[in-house]
Amino acid sequence: MAKKRVAMELGMGSSLRNQDYTKAGLRAVENALWHNALSMADAFGFPKDSMIIDVDIAVQNPDAVDRQRIAQVFPYGQVSVTASQGGLDVEKPSGDGVTVIAHAAIVVSFDMEPAASGHQSQGGE
Repeated sequence: MAKKRVAMELGMGSSLRNQDYTKAGLRAVENALWHNALSMADAFGFPKDSMIIDVDIAVQNPDAVDRQRIAQVFPYGQVSVTASQGGLDVEKPSGDGVTVIAHAAIVVSFDMEPAASGHQSQGGE
């Protein structure tokens, strides 16, 4: 069997006042998730816990992201969270900190057999 990607969702979130990279990451994940209702597990006949969910949170300070808190957003599936360099820190006009902007990429996969290659025609001439 092979890990096959079936969906990708993208989101953006921010922490306006507290420079909280985890909060911005959580908001980015929620932004990606709350605008859809993926029913991939049902469509493929898999239990929901068999979903492989890879999450990447991009922020300017990846070490400040609590990856475990991000993973807790997902009610099922095998969740893996990484934090990468990206996003934006926008300096506040007063000069006393930044507004944190995070981006999230959520990839849903299943461990399944690849589809048979080649096209077989149906019927006669």
